[in-house]
Amino acid sequence: MARTRHRVSERRACRVLGQARTTQRYEKRVREDEGPLRALIVQLACDYGGYGVPRILDLLRRRGWQVNRKRLERIWREEGLKVPQKQIKRRRLWLNDGSCLRLRPQYKDHVWSYDFIEDATHDGRKLRMLVVIDEFSRECLAIVVARRLQSKHVLECLSELFVERGTPAYVRSDNVLSQLSTLFSTRGSPTAITT
Repeated sequence: MARTRHRVSERRACRVLGQARTTQRYEKRVREDEGPLRALIVQLACDYGGYGVPRILDLLRRRGWQVNRKRLERIWREEGLKVPQKQIKRRRLWLNDGSCLRLRPQYKDHVWSYDFIEDATHDGRKLRMLVVIDEFSRECLAIVVARRLQSKHVLECLSELFVERGTPAYVRSDNVLSQLSTLFSTRGSPTAITT
């Protein structure tokens, strides 16, 4: 478009746009076996719903296909295939007498919960989210989105919420961070509980 509109050479247009000249001549090559391979991958994914890329790759190689893992992952991503996550039963904290001990939120800012959610963008790169909610009101207090989340991000997020909204009585999480004990060790700080 730049060449036809401004009547310049390919070399000049590529230099101005900061683009390699080889991109202008690149033509995507589609292999002859791409269609049958794609159909077979989708069929195997339907037949073996719990199998992911490594097992499907093994099945393909047993059937005589010479497939690269990266190629399989590309087709898997383009077809939108996913392995359903196992549904884990929610465990309760049982006492010796058989009674169940699980703290129920009584009022707003009584119990906060935080957890991590993971997803992937269209190019397959991981995207992590830290979500903090108030269990009583079900209000989402904060969402932190990043490619990588570390314990310092959790501490920063909770510290900001403590300053902004005050401290809750309890903070619930399914994974304990050692740095939280130092944050919660001061007087008037919430108690950390795990589930």
